[in-house]
Amino acid sequence: MLTLSLEEFMVELNEGSIKNVGPTNKSATVKLFEVEDAEAREFGDKRVKLVFEDADGNEVQVSLFPEDVHKIVRDVEALEDDSPVFE
Repeated sequence: MLTLSLEEFMVELNEGSIKNVGPTNKSATVKLFEVEDAEAREFGDKRVKLVFEDADGNEVQVSLFPEDVHKIVRDVEALEDDSPVFE
């Protein structure tokens, strides 16, 4: 299941073209639940791309620098040690 929350979002659709309308204060939050496939792969010369997909074909891709990937790995390792999620 994919949820998408858009804040202060307005665009103009005119003859098939999409154009920003209003100020540039837009933001979005995307959440993907019930992930069935996840992978990590190289993205360019300096980043790692994490790709997550659910059964409906919804996909979220995240590009991270290696130091951010290492932090996530440490967070997961801490959860393995301290959280009942991994029991």
